[in-house]
Amino acid sequence: MKKAILILTMLFTAAMVLAGCGSSGTSTTSAGKEKIVIGYFPNINHVPAMVAKDKGFFEQQLGDGTTIEYKTFAEGGSFMTALKTGEIDAGLVGPGPAMNNFSTGADVKIIAGASTGGTVVLARKGVEINSVEDFAGKTFITPGVGCTHDVQYETYLEAEGITSQRIGGTMKHLTGQPAQYAAMLKSGKVDIAVAPEPWAAVIEKETGAEVVIGWDEVSFGETLPASVMVTSGKIIEENPDTVQKIIDAHKDAVKFINENPAEAQEITIKDIKETTGQELEKDVVELAWERIGFTHEVDAQAIQEFSDSSYALKFLKDKPDFKTLIDDSFLN
Repeated sequence: MKKAILILTMLFTAAMVLAGCGSSGTSTTSAGKEKIVIGYFPNINHVPAMVAKDKGFFEQQLGDGTTIEYKTFAEGGSFMTALKTGEIDAGLVGPGPAMNNFSTGADVKIIAGASTGGTVVLARKGVEINSVEDFAGKTFITPGVGCTHDVQYETYLEAEGITSQRIGGTMKHLTGQPAQYAAMLKSGKVDIAVAPEPWAAVIEKETGAEVVIGWDEVSFGETLPASVMVTSGKIIEENPDTVQKIIDAHKDAVKFINENPAEAQEITIKDIKETTGQELEKDVVELAWERIGFTHEVDAQAIQEFSDSSYALKFLKDKPDFKTLIDDSFLN
């Protein structure tokens, strides 16, 4: 039923765009209420959205006159497409897709942080990684080309002169949904998984894969926002009060997570099961939780340094300047 509703919502949004309507980034339901659509991914870096959804924080902040809907994504490219077309109004995404799209002229603004950490690099059981040089020639998988986890991994190895085939190196790169990484490692299709939590913890438990680059060792692991809250500049300009309420709800969720980690973990397990069909075990989530931090603050310097590396790795065509990408005025 939920999938049917999402399909109908997408068709309605597409029709509105083709008709030149709904250009402000928000829409109105048949009951006359304003509708806000929040996007996020089914991984632990995106728990603030799951908690806000479960606790009704967006509904509380935006009031009875607003209907809140949620849409989940497997990777940043489809999320950014949805933001650009008005299919979603705001949500959580990795900084990589936000920066890449901003650099090509997309109307996107980072308005808050959400989490840090959570990127873990694992080697398939039987694949020996005793030094950085051992990554050469291996097949690795990330959620998307130039995604946050991809840039972190390739930055770490580029310092040692090891690069992907995309830029003349020997590492073969595949992309796919993190929930499928364990099966791909077991089948031998990939040697290395660059996984966001909780999938790294799942892979460890289910496959015996070894962590070869920890979340606090991979490039930008402790400083870079692993997920950020974004919206469009157009929505900020036309609906600043709505954006403020979205941020206030997001801050409520982050506060709840830090004050109630056990309950937040239960919400995470439930939400991921509803979205992916996979029920995570409690010990897996607890392990993943140790590799994540939650904050609404956003580190502009870390984002610029990360983007400079994206450019050096040729994910970005032009040298980036993100002075206008971040709008933290709603955090005060």
